[in-house]
Amino acid sequence: MYNPSSIPPPSYHHQPMANHGIHGNVLEVNVVGCNKLKDTEWISRQDPYVCVEYGSNRSRTRVCTDGSKNPIFQEKFVYSLIEGLRELNIMVWNSNTLSHDDFIGSGKVQLAKVLSHGFDDSSWPLHSKTGRHAGEVRLIMHYTNVNNHVTSFATSAPPYVTSGPPHVPMYPAPPPTLSMSYPSTYPPGAYNVPPVAYWRPPESGGYPPSPSAPYPPPPYGSHHPTYPGGYPPPPY
Repeated sequence: MYNPSSIPPPSYHHQPMANHGIHGNVLEVNVVGCNKLKDTEWISRQDPYVCVEYGSNRSRTRVCTDGSKNPIFQEKFVYSLIEGLRELNIMVWNSNTLSHDDFIGSGKVQLAKVLSHGFDDSSWPLHSKTGRHAGEVRLIMHYTNVNNHVTSFATSAPPYVTSGPPHVPMYPAPPPTLSMSYPSTYPPGAYNVPPVAYWRPPESGGYPPSPSAPYPPPPYGSHHPTYPGGYPPPPY
């Protein structure tokens, strides 16, 4: 006899979309430098270097001679991602010539941001063996396959559109505006402006007018004023 209760319900296992498809992809890690490192030297300046571990892959920067508390490295390493492994181990050491290298600090770097955004420029804290703050290390990480590892579980559905009666406006639309053209003159027709008559003075005779006095004038000295009693005037 069929018993529905004897059949276990199906189980569905859904994981976050960001957890798919990173295996074998390339992760670039640029070790920029360190800031405010713990000083392990008493007299001279310390010579730090950085070790990066991802799974079984181990990388090491060059020694920054006399780098002291703020060494600069600018070295890039490339790692092949492993599914399920999403953190780096960072260790900073002080290089010694006559003795063993001194441990400065270590820390863990999470890869969640770079795997979801493709880029991460952050400083990560370091801690000493006793758990005290030992400085920071700055890393710039790049992940170029950020858009390829996302798996979709369902296809996109078309947008839901409700169908209903057509919309009827509450008030009628205003009548269209009538454009009226008016003639440039009224009454219609061509309107000619009469020419303007200019006033001309009457002519008194021929042109040029007759002079009122002879021209050229008589030479100088031909006319003398008349003094009473004759010329020249009598002496005083």
